[in-house]
Amino acid sequence: MSLKNQAALDFLQVRRSRPAKTLVAPAPTREELMPLLIAAARSPDHGKLEPWRFVVIEHGAMQRLAALTETCGLAMGKSAEDIAKARSQFDMGHLAVAVIEVQKPSEKIPAIEQTYSAGAVCLALLNAALAAGWGANWLSGWQSHNRSFCEQGLGLSKNEKIAGFIHIATEGTAPPERPRPDVTTLTQWVSE
Repeated sequence: MSLKNQAALDFLQVRRSRPAKTLVAPAPTREELMPLLIAAARSPDHGKLEPWRFVVIEHGAMQRLAALTETCGLAMGKSAEDIAKARSQFDMGHLAVAVIEVQKPSEKIPAIEQTYSAGAVCLALLNAALAAGWGANWLSGWQSHNRSFCEQGLGLSKNEKIAGFIHIATEGTAPPERPRPDVTTLTQWVSE
């Protein structure tokens, strides 16, 4: 058994995302964000393919992405309510990191494992931001699956998709605790 890090374990057992709508300025500076990105990049990565990358969306780009969300939503026939909800993460956003899944050809590593690695990066970045004292939330939304939004908004290639938007800023109000799963009902033990 390696050295126990009780502080890290305690943090993980009580960690709580902060709703994006409760995040306020300031957001991390580039210098404050880099250690969080470095921590996220230490996620599991079978074959060392690095099947992900980061696009940091600073405050100045938020309104452009909000407007693009509306344009894409109208083209898709989305309701005004769906469009307003989808664009709100950009209308109210201060800083977000788009974690981009980058599928790489590999005879050894299945595509699904590359997807899992990108998801692990999202969670690691979320937890790193929370551990550093920031408020953070992992969002997606229908626009994250819309090719026009992905290509026009973030310049993604055909082999790339958005795994998630990790919004990071200052916690405005602490969210109430929410019910958590009963792990005993979700766990199966296999002894033989």
